[in-house]
Amino acid sequence: MKFLRRSMDRYSKLGKRRKKVLKWRKPTGRHNKMRDKRRGYPANVSIGYKKSERKKQFLVNNIKDLEKIKKEDLIIIGKVGKKKREEILKKAKEKGINFSNIKIEKSKEKEIKWI
Repeated sequence: MKFLRRSMDRYSKLGKRRKKVLKWRKPTGRHNKMRDKRRGYPANVSIGYKKSERKKQFLVNNIKDLEKIKKEDLIIIGKVGKKKREEILKKAKEKGINFSNIKIEKSKEKEIKWI
């Protein structure tokens, strides 16, 4: 993600039409909207914006969602009832798919252990 400097579009010395000059500076000031992280303003550098090679996350709510998923993908089971959750877990065991919020190996048909 490219983080933009505050008011860089006003002045050429801050990077208007000059990509090499664009440098991040922390927004300061009492009434600064960017510092307040208001909606509609550029994002600030903060924890959580780290570039990482994450797997794609998928939310599974029914068995049809499981058919679209590959083994490598990170899967989260959504808000599902007990019966449907058991069916989804059985299908996932057959395919060899692991969930990030449930341990399939430890879960029994009646008891499901959440992480």
